[in-house]
Amino acid sequence: MDNPIIHLNKVFENRSRLGIMSVLMVNDWVDFNTLKDLLALTDGNLSSHISALEELNFLEVRKEFVGKKPKTTYKVTTEGKDAFNKHLNALEALLKFNK
Repeated sequence: MDNPIIHLNKVFENRSRLGIMSVLMVNDWVDFNTLKDLLALTDGNLSSHISALEELNFLEVRKEFVGKKPKTTYKVTTEGKDAFNKHLNALEALLKFNK
């Protein structure tokens, strides 16, 4: 039997990325400020993690104006959902793993 630890996705080892994906998995679209407040991150920190997830096609980004103010929202992609679910399944298997 495979050791489940080999199936963990290194992208989600960072707690900020784990938090971003967790929030997006249970919400349709979430705006930048909501993510920043929920995860207690700075603008720069959140932006860098969002960029990394976006490069992997795990997030969809929508930029629009509400009145005269820019608003950026995020949604997890099908690819992101699949990758995150595989990561969660690997964590669960690791918790149950016996040699």
